[in-house]
Amino acid sequence: MTEIWYFPLMINWIDTHCHLDAAEFLSDTQAVRARATAQQVAHCVIPAVAVANFDAVRQIAHAQGDSYALGIHPLCVAQAQDADLATLDAHLLRYRDDPRLVAVGEIGLDFFVPALCVSPLRERQAYFYKAQLKLARKHDLPVILHVRRSADQLLKGLREVGCKQVGNVPQWHGIAHAFNGSEQQAHAFIALGFKLGFGGALTYTRALQLRRLAATLPLDVIVMETDAPDMPPHWLYKTAEQRAAGELQGRNEPAELPRIGAELAALRGITPQALAAATTRNAFAALPGLQR
Repeated sequence: MTEIWYFPLMINWIDTHCHLDAAEFLSDTQAVRARATAQQVAHCVIPAVAVANFDAVRQIAHAQGDSYALGIHPLCVAQAQDADLATLDAHLLRYRDDPRLVAVGEIGLDFFVPALCVSPLRERQAYFYKAQLKLARKHDLPVILHVRRSADQLLKGLREVGCKQVGNVPQWHGIAHAFNGSEQQAHAFIALGFKLGFGGALTYTRALQLRRLAATLPLDVIVMETDAPDMPPHWLYKTAEQRAAGELQGRNEPAELPRIGAELAALRGITPQALAAATTRNAFAALPGLQR
């Protein structure tokens, strides 16, 4: 059972990244969302990962009163067809007036999975990434970026494709999801107009660099996310040994966001209320469509 952490005061949170269309939630999507609402998670952003789930994320967002993004995830490019980019373009055009469509995503580069680090998938990732950046620019939408051992290459792509200019610097709207890079890389994303997503990974005491960044980066660049059902906080995680002994891995879901937020607030020495208010403002800045 998922452990729910209760707060006595009314605090509204935005989960800027959760996969409510995932197979883990198929049997109880409404109950999952209801638990999140009970924990004052006022809104969720549901990113697509492939053409096959474009309709699902849109339908769930409308059914639950949330928002969605459309894109092709780097882990899915091996199965993706070149024609999928035209399908994405067509969907972005078709739903351009849909107030629940807020970004192109989840897109990016992944250099953690060995097969994606070498030809031909390394080049194919880059092709899909840049093509989707161009579609985001074409449709004037923010981007939600998958960043895993790929921050420098993502930044290079953003600069090469460009967007609105402030001085000589291309400015984007969007979120570097599950950010886990260096301080220098963090500030490079910030300089291009991005907010940085923090979630369950910061709850692990061994994540020293991530916790330091979460504690010291400017408050106005942080947004909250669960990446549910992935990226579980420490209280849901079970080791291989524990699982072998019969303990069940806890399922991450949006209702966990306030407890994750409480840990981040404690790191920063502020109240959860202050963090919720700030990160909600930041989410609106990163994804302006949330305010429609």
